[in-house]
Amino acid sequence: YKSDCWSHSSLHMVSAQHTSYNGGLGLYNRPFNESFEETPLLVAVLTYMGYGILTIFGYLRDFLRDWKIERCHIAREREEQRDFVPLYQDFENFYTRNLYMRIRDSWNRPICSVPGAKVDLVERVSHDYNWTFDYTGRVVGGVINMGSYNYLGFAENTGYCAEAAAEVTMKYGVGVASTRQEMGNLDRHEEMEALVAKFLGVESAIAFGMGFATNSMNIPALSGKGCLILSDELNHASLVLGARLSGSTIRVFKHNNMQSLEKMLRDAIVHGQPRTHRPWKKILILVEGIYSMEGSIVRLPEVIALKKRFGAYLYLDEAHSIGALGPAGRGVVDYFGLDPRDVDVMMGTFTKSFGAAGGYIGGRRELIDYLRVHSHSAVYATSMSPPVVEQIITSMKCIMGEDGTTLGRERVKRLAENTVYFRRKMTEMGFIIYGNSDSPVVPMMLYLPAKIGAFGREMLKRNIGVVVVGFPATPIIESRARFCISAAHTKDMLDTVTTPRQPPTPGHKMAAVTLHT
Repeated sequence: YKSDCWSHSSLHMVSAQHTSYNGGLGLYNRPFNESFEETPLLVAVLTYMGYGILTIFGYLRDFLRDWKIERCHIAREREEQRDFVPLYQDFENFYTRNLYMRIRDSWNRPICSVPGAKVDLVERVSHDYNWTFDYTGRVVGGVINMGSYNYLGFAENTGYCAEAAAEVTMKYGVGVASTRQEMGNLDRHEEMEALVAKFLGVESAIAFGMGFATNSMNIPALSGKGCLILSDELNHASLVLGARLSGSTIRVFKHNNMQSLEKMLRDAIVHGQPRTHRPWKKILILVEGIYSMEGSIVRLPEVIALKKRFGAYLYLDEAHSIGALGPAGRGVVDYFGLDPRDVDVMMGTFTKSFGAAGGYIGGRRELIDYLRVHSHSAVYATSMSPPVVEQIITSMKCIMGEDGTTLGRERVKRLAENTVYFRRKMTEMGFIIYGNSDSPVVPMMLYLPAKIGAFGREMLKRNIGVVVVGFPATPIIESRARFCISAAHTKDMLDTVTTPRQPPTPGHKMAAVTLHT
């Protein structure tokens, strides 16, 4: 793991556990503790064996399907279309047919309530090994929600934010039916963008209706042929897609590894573009505030120091960190006490901490004016829905304290306390957890493929909803469960999650009620 740490950072090792502490020549004004434990050799071998056995049985079942011995429910071409260009690649769908389908019931569970601290799940059963599902007409109520990105608890249907959104709906309606550049630019849109810029501490900001498109459609407007993009290896798919669509040269550096990033920056300056060796038109560094699968926080002070040293630009994705980090909830820049002007492009989403939808980009006024004209999302996309805009405005004012209360600041503080408490409890119980000690995203390692589905099902039996993740979303030997902490969680809820207990006896449905349609 030494190669994954900044050269001046100290490294503390306990057994197989690797914990990196703050370093970077005094760039940090607070402790920076991240823990990543290597997969034990025996566990790695057993995991590979598990996937190997599943693969062997998968090929056996495919053989039986070809001979019509076993029925296959996967989408396939009709016999009369065999000479056409194939729509479905059987080999590429091998994982879906034979591995994912075994634990498919652990995902896509429909809920029928507000995704708050607790949710209601629509009960479903499968009679054909998860190929299809039937709904029983019952609801499993009061499930503790440890999976939603509801960091500050603003995903709610009561209170000031919900009432304000309902009032705006009655005045403006739900849809705008136009783009911002035509007839879809409302006064609420203007107010929201001014508020976002004030919240971030930048000159100007622009908002978009979809968080994913904020990255994928704006990076191509900022970078193109002759430019170099340096991307963290664990960046979100939206960042990866945006980089690919830009036509820029892409080079990937090791996750949060400042040695790797510095080497790539130095090589880019020294060697320039391939073949011609001309200087790059632009070098853009893509990083995230909180990495949603690792629970790690970007080493922003060091990244900023490097980008200044080599004259690069920095694109910071704060989808998970805005609202969830920093004493004022203003994200990873606030968390480290840095100047927002040192980040060239500040991107984030409203879908998590604000309980709304969409995304934003903040920065210099010249940058935002340029994006209003050249961004596909700004020019062609339909304007944000008025009640969604109102939810953003009211929740952001609450965080800033402009609503005349201290509710927002209390939620930010409670989230930080819940995060520290839950991580400490999990560590004391002996679980292997990843990430930064202040990150509300808490990955707990499962490793073995059989544990992915089993853990999700057993937790649900105890009325706890969690997200389980496996290959290809994670490395094949690093399957995990991911807990997302919220300010809406009470200490009793977190204790319930971390207290071992038996599931209810057979025949006793926990909090099940009839679903009326």
